[in-house]
Amino acid sequence: MARVLIIAGDFVEDYEIMVPFQALQVLGHSVSVVCPGKSKDETIKTAIHDFEGDQTYTEKPGHNFTLNADFDSVSEISFEGLLLPGGRSPEYLRLNEDVLNLITAFNNKNKPIAAICHGAQLLTASYVVSNRAISAYPACAPEVRLAGGEFTNIAMDEAITDGNLVTAPAWPAHPAWLKQFHTLLTQQ
Repeated sequence: MARVLIIAGDFVEDYEIMVPFQALQVLGHSVSVVCPGKSKDETIKTAIHDFEGDQTYTEKPGHNFTLNADFDSVSEISFEGLLLPGGRSPEYLRLNEDVLNLITAFNNKNKPIAAICHGAQLLTASYVVSNRAISAYPACAPEVRLAGGEFTNIAMDEAITDGNLVTAPAWPAHPAWLKQFHTLLTQQ
């Protein structure tokens, strides 16, 4: 099957890294998880975001996730797909030019890219959403629109595919999001 790269950082959403990492492996894909500034076998902290009736999501400590590859040694050439989980890490990862260049390289080669929740912040900072239908956590809607994308307000358990981009609003969409991403990966 496909080789998939996941880019994450401290305080990535726990479900949005753990579930795709394991589910994609169950489907037979090889999955490498990297973080700029950290090496293989180091850990990143995760955060659990939940919807409990407040004006926004709540945040609780998650797990430590062990990286299985080095960011400095990856290239889009070695992977068929890219996955960008949400949480708080996209907020600061979008300031890293190497991360943005890697996302742009995947997009320029029309390779499947899956982003969920705040992962859309990495898509917008990479300028790959122009004239594309994009879903994300609703708080990211202004960023999607400012980057020239069409924010698609779908149910929290739905996902949307536009070309090589598969996006979803939050972790309740995992079944739809991962199914659509898997479909793109197997069509290559």
